[in-house]
Amino acid sequence: MKKIIVTVTMIVFGLSLFAEIDFNGFVRNYTGILLNDNHDYSILQNTFDLNISQNSGKIAFKANPYLNQYSDDDLTLGLREAYMDMYFEKMDLRIGKQQIIWGKADGVFITDIISPKDMSEFLLPDFSEIRLGITSLKADYYLGDNTFEFVWVPNFTPTIMPDENSIWRPKMSFPVNPNWDFSKKDVEKNLENSEVFAKFSAMSSAIDFEFMGAYMWDDDPAMDIKPTIDPTTHQISSLIVTPQHHRLSVTGGSFSTTVGDFVIRGEGAYYFGKYFSTDNLTVNDGLLEKDYLHYLLGIDTSLWDIKLSSQFVQQAILNYDDSIKNDEFDNTVTFLASKTFLRETLRTELFAYIGLNDEDALIRPKVIYDFSDGFDIIFGVNIFTGNKGKFGQYDNNDMIFSKIKYSF
Repeated sequence: MKKIIVTVTMIVFGLSLFAEIDFNGFVRNYTGILLNDNHDYSILQNTFDLNISQNSGKIAFKANPYLNQYSDDDLTLGLREAYMDMYFEKMDLRIGKQQIIWGKADGVFITDIISPKDMSEFLLPDFSEIRLGITSLKADYYLGDNTFEFVWVPNFTPTIMPDENSIWRPKMSFPVNPNWDFSKKDVEKNLENSEVFAKFSAMSSAIDFEFMGAYMWDDDPAMDIKPTIDPTTHQISSLIVTPQHHRLSVTGGSFSTTVGDFVIRGEGAYYFGKYFSTDNLTVNDGLLEKDYLHYLLGIDTSLWDIKLSSQFVQQAILNYDDSIKNDEFDNTVTFLASKTFLRETLRTELFAYIGLNDEDALIRPKVIYDFSDGFDIIFGVNIFTGNKGKFGQYDNNDMIFSKIKYSF
């Protein structure tokens, strides 16, 4: 690891000799403490994040290496993005490892499905760190106020799940302890298994809207389950669980428009043939294939200098079967309130996910103080409520946290 650090330092020093290359980034300490009896640390992390970029008119590049050092002295070196841009009269090309952001939702992934997610810490990190950079080709063609975007991803990258012993590992229930078979978890890297995405977007004085389509792999694997039935008791005696990714066709879009003092937003995606786990483990390997709809409606406004935003999010399984473990309709509300004080050097913010089905929630108040130019101090709390559902399963993970960040 020391050799890696020395190599990175030498590269950065060498690049700094070229005046036209720009450097910016941040250094950050992130400390989280669980609100349990022992006050265990949920995270102790020091981060060095560097952006290296250069633009010469028709050609540009960007690289975003980062270092994370944890409490156990574990040091990880990563590369979030590394791509080249080529600019033409009516078209741009971007080639390399990149994060691609689609849609208009806040804190929710609906049409924003190109870059897979790092769920190692659930939804707590900044979304710029949750999204994974992927090697891809992105082409944008401009026609007036309209844009045609095409993305080709040669190799599939799945969601990164928390480690087996992590406090953020999703809870899964089986009638007996399963045996895991990971032989089908990886998607073979070849041209046939690549992914393609396309989007049309238009901007006008009245409304902005997008239409998208995708032929992709589901980032989250379905769990194929093969049970063994005891001939005497006729009960399940053993299980073999095989995580496996499946192909998906997706279409959807988003819009935003202004009505008086309000911004109205909407976004939706229709999935053709998504696999869902069922309670009937003896049929179809415990899976059913159903069309699936994921959409939201949102509204933004300001009241007494407080920025307010709320979204209603619904996930609907069409042609529903009662054996499916997911609810037919899963409803979530998000709420955001933000206000600045002291000549905009102090900002208070409250963001919450509220699960209507399971009466659970994630509530995230925080305070951001701009101590000096580029130096921010952040204090916050993550509160999980309920005892089941997406957020209630982490009811024991309530935590306070601080982030001390210097940006340069």
